[in-house]
Amino acid sequence: MKNSIVFILIAIVAFSCTNEKAKEAIRRIDRPESSILKGVYVPEGKDLFYTSGLVSEVLNANASAGDMSKYGNTYEQSIGALQKIKETIEAEGYSMNDVFFLRVYLAPNETGEIDWDAWFKAYGEYFNNDENPNKVARSTIGVYKLARPELLVEVEAVAAK
Repeated sequence: MKNSIVFILIAIVAFSCTNEKAKEAIRRIDRPESSILKGVYVPEGKDLFYTSGLVSEVLNANASAGDMSKYGNTYEQSIGALQKIKETIEAEGYSMNDVFFLRVYLAPNETGEIDWDAWFKAYGEYFNNDENPNKVARSTIGVYKLARPELLVEVEAVAAK
């Protein structure tokens, strides 16, 4: 009986500690001068959701492989990829406010240039604005090309709550 009571007390203390950790807030380490965070602390006990690299939906189904109009320009693809992330995480009970990290891959457009500003503009429509004031920690990487020649943007997201 004595061992059972000790075990129950240990379980209660362990549950209380775990429960306290779950109540601890996610901390976003801000850089006020920047549109992205310096980092994010996600305490033990939070639920995490990771997306795969997502791309925009096809905008022009009649376009042939390699035709840049198939998915649109960098801005259109950025908006499309972010919308796909929004739909994916919402289907699992998360929101864009729960996103704390993005990894973004940008490929050169038909002129051979990466349109960084188009991505930055699209990001601002989903984060660090009046509707969603949260910033995210983010890596934005210029790459030679993505899986299909007409793809210019691929984005991975991580959310926590």
